[in-house]
Amino acid sequence: MVSVRVPILAVLCCASVARAQDVPKWLAGCWELRSQGRLTVEMWMPPAGNMMIGGSRTVVNGAVREFEHLRITSDGGKLTYIALPSGQNETSFPAREVSDSSLVFENLTHDFPQRIIYRRRGADSIIARIEGPGPNNSTRGFDFPMRRASCTGP
Repeated sequence: MVSVRVPILAVLCCASVARAQDVPKWLAGCWELRSQGRLTVEMWMPPAGNMMIGGSRTVVNGAVREFEHLRITSDGGKLTYIALPSGQNETSFPAREVSDSSLVFENLTHDFPQRIIYRRRGADSIIARIEGPGPNNSTRGFDFPMRRASCTGP
């Protein structure tokens, strides 16, 4: 009877550890992109309860142009990116690829973007990318190279 309990406890232990590791801790913190009078800041809370909560805001010449409420959840070990952009409906993007240096989320039923990608570049930079359908069956995409920033503001 002891031999049955030990494997069950081991499976329960490892299953909960695997779910916690699925939430991308390396994305936590504040990231910014500065370009020609435009400042985009994306902030991610550290993972807790199998969820990360984030937000993004773009300010151009002192006025907010775009904002977005974000979540990354882990349900049964499967990550999902949930975006609620300014004035639009919430959309979910299930994970297609997860590693220590990249995250790829995809929802091919969404108009644009259909893919949201984060690539880690060292400890202090990431490249966020959005992709979707372009003209003539092409793919169009936009890169957002961001550097780690202070969460207390400029």
